[in-house]
Amino acid sequence: MYEPQVNDYVYWKPHIKGWVYFKDNDYVTIECFVEPKNQENYEACSLHRNDRLLILCYRNQWNELKYVKSRKSVYEESLETVGKGTGAKGIQE
Repeated sequence: MYEPQVNDYVYWKPHIKGWVYFKDNDYVTIECFVEPKNQENYEACSLHRNDRLLILCYRNQWNELKYVKSRKSVYEESLETVGKGTGAKGIQE
């Protein structure tokens, strides 16, 4: 059985795809959507510059994940792609 790792790109079911963002013994989160915060939200909480949509995938569902590729780190993506959200459309593609 495939065991997901942080920075793996996975497909889950026909409508969810994204990067494994966090891994625990019991679940992983899959980052499906990222977009920059607006100025007001950033000033209210400057810990992160982007809003993220994370989907929980529990250990008993890991057998449903399809591994696609890995990246060395989150910083491997170019700045041009970071923050260009796709909204709900990206989740359903």
